[in-house]
Amino acid sequence: MSVKVSTKEFQQLSADIKCWGQELGFQQLAISGINLASAEQHLDAWLAKDYHGEMSYMASHGKKRSRPEQLVSGTTRIISARMDYLPADTRRMETLRSPLRAYISRYALGRDYHKLMRKRLSRLISRIVAEVGSDRYSFRAFTDSAPVLEKAIAENSGLGWIGKNTLLLNKSAGSWFFLAEIYTDLPLPLDEIEPYSHCGSCTACLDICPTSAFTGPYQLDARRCISYLTIEHKSSIPTELRPLMGNRIFGCDDCQLVCPWNRFEHRTNEADFHPRHDLEDAELIDLFNWSREEFLNKTEGSAIRRAGYDCWLRNIAIALGNAPATTDIVNTLNARLADVSELVKKHILWALDQQQRKLASGHSKEQFPIKL
Repeated sequence: MSVKVSTKEFQQLSADIKCWGQELGFQQLAISGINLASAEQHLDAWLAKDYHGEMSYMASHGKKRSRPEQLVSGTTRIISARMDYLPADTRRMETLRSPLRAYISRYALGRDYHKLMRKRLSRLISRIVAEVGSDRYSFRAFTDSAPVLEKAIAENSGLGWIGKNTLLLNKSAGSWFFLAEIYTDLPLPLDEIEPYSHCGSCTACLDICPTSAFTGPYQLDARRCISYLTIEHKSSIPTELRPLMGNRIFGCDDCQLVCPWNRFEHRTNEADFHPRHDLEDAELIDLFNWSREEFLNKTEGSAIRRAGYDCWLRNIAIALGNAPATTDIVNTLNARLADVSELVKKHILWALDQQQRKLASGHSKEQFPIKL
């Protein structure tokens, strides 16, 4: 039997939902409609330029990504939520400037956020259902788990604006946060927002990109982006881009590190987002020596699993090739040649060539290429 919303108007229910979300660990929630026409145009233009590279899934769902009602029939509202993920001390700049250490994008240091956020959204849905009646309205939660334009949705709801680096920026929290959504037909009032962008004339994010992946403001060619190359790209990494990757072995945070709005960054209280296995400051050689079993064990429940073992080794081999030349690195690379895939071997041979060139020229301590 359904329970009608009687004593509370939808405006009050909207306020309650935001409070319940904060109680569940989300920092902010907001409600938008489903009109993503502008974002659809941007997506279509991006796909037409092949900027998505090997991410074929970006073009494989028709218009479902930009038309929520096609993905979930009946959808009229979207509850958008954000959750901070940056741990208290991740030694970001220190690690990035240490060529013998591995830099892993800070969102991936702890447990995979997908399951945690989906569980929290499920609990929020249960609370909403208990309030309005289980057979009156439908709800479906997403956490980067379906064709959803989460940044455009969050922008429409007022959680921030999409910056020149294509990330969502919040003037009170920067950009170190995850996004999640609930599609529903619950007729909640839309949050009033004023369309805005506070990037102004700043181009720090565009200028800092190690591989010049930005073709202009709000335009990212993923095929040159280190995050794409180290995670989504499963084949050989273009030779000309390898020296530019430095010690970044899983993702890249450079455009966030220089963003002026991240002076307002918030640190997370979620224990699951804190670094595991000392990955915030690990030695490249140590990680390269992980067996497949060690990789699977130490990345259990981690976003790093997405790269896979072979690409993990591929990425580290490139970082070792970029590091100042040492006999330890040369010996480590040589020792793995016999037990890796052809993909990894190809990158090890490149790394060995880089190391040997430095040793031969006496530049074993040459400056590590980094803009920051």
